[in-house]
Amino acid sequence: MKRALIFLAITFGITYAYELLVVYPLAAGTAPYISDLVSPTLAYMGAVALVMLFPALGVVLTRVVTREGFKNCVLKPAPPRQSLPWFAVAWFGPILLVLAGGAVYYLLFPGDFDPALTSFVEAQRAAAMANGADPATLAAFNEAAAAPLAMVASLLGACAIAPALNIVTTFGEEWGWRGYLMPKLATRLSIVPTLVVTGVIWGLWHAPIVALGHNYGTGYPTEPWGGILAMCAWCVALAVFLGYVTIRTRSTFAAAIGHGALNGSVNLVTICSISGGSPFVGPLCTGIVGGLPLLAVAALMLWDLCRREKAGTLHVPEAGLPDGVRKEHR
Repeated sequence: MKRALIFLAITFGITYAYELLVVYPLAAGTAPYISDLVSPTLAYMGAVALVMLFPALGVVLTRVVTREGFKNCVLKPAPPRQSLPWFAVAWFGPILLVLAGGAVYYLLFPGDFDPALTSFVEAQRAAAMANGADPATLAAFNEAAAAPLAMVASLLGACAIAPALNIVTTFGEEWGWRGYLMPKLATRLSIVPTLVVTGVIWGLWHAPIVALGHNYGTGYPTEPWGGILAMCAWCVALAVFLGYVTIRTRSTFAAAIGHGALNGSVNLVTICSISGGSPFVGPLCTGIVGGLPLLAVAALMLWDLCRREKAGTLHVPEAGLPDGVRKEHR
């Protein structure tokens, strides 16, 4: 557990310091070091994306500082026959869960369903006009409004390749949470507390940017603590899914793929919403209603992990070396 605590201290220390010194000034528009060549919005988005690499940096520094070396990095997958089906689940499962969550939401709230995507297209057009869009861009919005099915197909195609596009940043997170912290906790805890603790810690790691409005916005009655608590709960459910595919493939890359698939598709279902929905309710899978399919699948996965644990067939990948052992002692 000692190495896990060192990893958390390094990762949280670097992340919170960086967000306080870099991300928050960018969000407030008070950063004096941004060039006129980079828009404040682009600089802010880039700064937030960079945060996703810090857990991997925490793994590297922990392994070096504790002289653990780089044994058992949870990278090499199990044989293809065993791992490929679960890589497929990681790649396509989040997209299907996002769509299923949207379907549940719109069945319960049919008045918010806009199959012609009129509200979405008009909102995008208004934003483009406010930013001085050229005539070609505005014409593209007119085409989208005339062919909503074509736009949906295009967006689905983009979602399908999102895991490959997001792999660098999502691996940065997943090598830390699923490739190091989860296996370390599993040496001391059973599988349920391992995944719950990992998820809560992961949610708290997001706290500073959730307070800025990521995931749950701003202006809600319990801001920012309600959003932070909701993020922790959602991260627990997602930690079960990502932990499960990691265990079944024995590779962090499965979790990185699943994380990338979710990041690339999470907003897809909002294009059919007249109101834009609520991050606490739906159609986003971060909401209680939109997240029901994810919760159901996570519950099934957790049941299977518990069943395997009781039968003695659950094998969580090892990460690094036991506490007190250094690479020169191997």
